[in-house]
Amino acid sequence: MKNTPHALTARSLMFLGLIVFTGTLQAEKPAAVAAANTASPDAIVNVWPSEPPAWTAPSEAEKDTSDENSRQVAGKYVTRIGNVSTPQLYVYHPKADVKSDTAIVVCPGGGYSILAWDLEGTEIAEWLQEIGVTAIVLKYRVPTRSEDENWKPAVQDIQRAISMVRSGAVEGVSAKRVGVLGFSAGGNASARSATASKRFYDAVDEHDSANYVPDFAVLVYPAWLVEKDDNSTLIDDIQVTEKTPPMFFAHARDDRISCLGSVTLFTELQKHGINAALHVFGSGGHGFGSRPNDQQTDAWPELLTLWMRDLKWIK
Repeated sequence: MKNTPHALTARSLMFLGLIVFTGTLQAEKPAAVAAANTASPDAIVNVWPSEPPAWTAPSEAEKDTSDENSRQVAGKYVTRIGNVSTPQLYVYHPKADVKSDTAIVVCPGGGYSILAWDLEGTEIAEWLQEIGVTAIVLKYRVPTRSEDENWKPAVQDIQRAISMVRSGAVEGVSAKRVGVLGFSAGGNASARSATASKRFYDAVDEHDSANYVPDFAVLVYPAWLVEKDDNSTLIDDIQVTEKTPPMFFAHARDDRISCLGSVTLFTELQKHGINAALHVFGSGGHGFGSRPNDQQTDAWPELLTLWMRDLKWIK
């Protein structure tokens, strides 16, 4: 396909951060090299005007926890940001010639312990720029293992982010619709945000008068949507109604986090007549991001693009 960021061209290899030697791909070293290949945002905006809602903040400073033993995807290390106590929005404006009136808040995964910052954050933002979407990567609070509800700080940050975008709090961003795109734990938080019937924090300023529910949700291998002992039953916190927004799902059948979470939520959306697209690939495992890796799951970004075009959300 022409002009797709998933064609294995020289530009794509640069995008992936891969080094080419006599036709072979060698993985970069982590941390410093990974940071050097992360695209610079157009703006960085704090989510909260002062302190975020009460939670058990980490005592250590924010840092990249990647090392030589870290996981690689498509020959590149994954930047793992930990100890995030100051949530922020990393804003990436789209290419002018394809700019749409759609913005997406991107929520990396990481088990509510870390954030897979490049694989499921900045690399996704670069791709969204190419198709005309304003991408806003959310650096939400982690770790939350000490919380009774480990998902709540992330959902609070998402709800606040959506309200900020809608209210014009993010300078230079004006969107008719604001979606959310989450991976794994970020997908769990995104699903909770899309089905929330209340704001999970007290309003802090005028920006919180704007709606906190996304206009649509993209869930890529979302985690923990169904009961542990019954993969066909959604958790109580996920309630679908006629007001639930449209959703897109991408999951692999052999994912260690069962694809039945996506299937079950899709089924509930279908029962309520809500537009949704479900793609379960035969293989691909968990945590593939959008890096071309010569596997079936490489197709999901193009499928999402087509879905959004069909709905006339992008040009």
